[in-house]
Amino acid sequence: MKENKPLFSIVTVVFNGDALIEKTIQSTIRQSLDNFEYIVIDGNSQDKTLSIVKKYQKRIDTLISENDLGIYNAMNKGAKISRGEYTIFLNCGDTFANKNTLQKIADSIINRDVDVVYGNVLKYSENELVEKKAEKPGNKHRMYFCHQSCAIRTSVLQTNLFDEKYKMSSDFKLFKTLFKNNATFYQVDFPIAIFDKSGISNSNRSEGLWENIKVINECDKGIEWLRLMVRILPSYLVAKLKSHF
Repeated sequence: MKENKPLFSIVTVVFNGDALIEKTIQSTIRQSLDNFEYIVIDGNSQDKTLSIVKKYQKRIDTLISENDLGIYNAMNKGAKISRGEYTIFLNCGDTFANKNTLQKIADSIINRDVDVVYGNVLKYSENELVEKKAEKPGNKHRMYFCHQSCAIRTSVLQTNLFDEKYKMSSDFKLFKTLFKNNATFYQVDFPIAIFDKSGISNSNRSEGLWENIKVINECDKGIEWLRLMVRILPSYLVAKLKSHF
């Protein structure tokens, strides 16, 4: 970290992730752009996570290891202490798309007044990496990019923290709220992160969809909410049925 105030704060949240945490750390510290601080928030892991993290202590600016109230509570801890102009959440198991990712993000926002810059994500499908394109910004009924594939202006994030009453859809609420409040979104057409599919929202799809409906109800009152609920409810019911077989 070469400047008093870094361009990026990279926040990694982990709990009992000893099988995955090292690849996330290595992906971060090997970035070609070094104008960032690295924050690791550990939920008082009881496996080998902490010993692995401490191997890289010289490359980690802040390490907090204590009990938390869930993933968004942990992410909020990281957000509150971030000093970079932009914050990126790269959680345990996720990695940057390549070693030049931070440099590409930095290049894309030069001379731009941007609150959220976001791009594509890479996911494994049958052991092959497949790029999923982000969509144009809007007030949508679902996430149209992965939160791992975006950088949020830290000052905006710190005044719009994750709503911890949601266990899987708080990121959805955050970006919906920011868009409705006229935050500036900028889309880039390159992959930012490789997404770990073992995350909680991916493994509990029906519950995640139901939380999305609750977010829509909270943020989009009236006819707009009814229209979106009609669109999302069938997906929730299908996911719920699949979870029983």
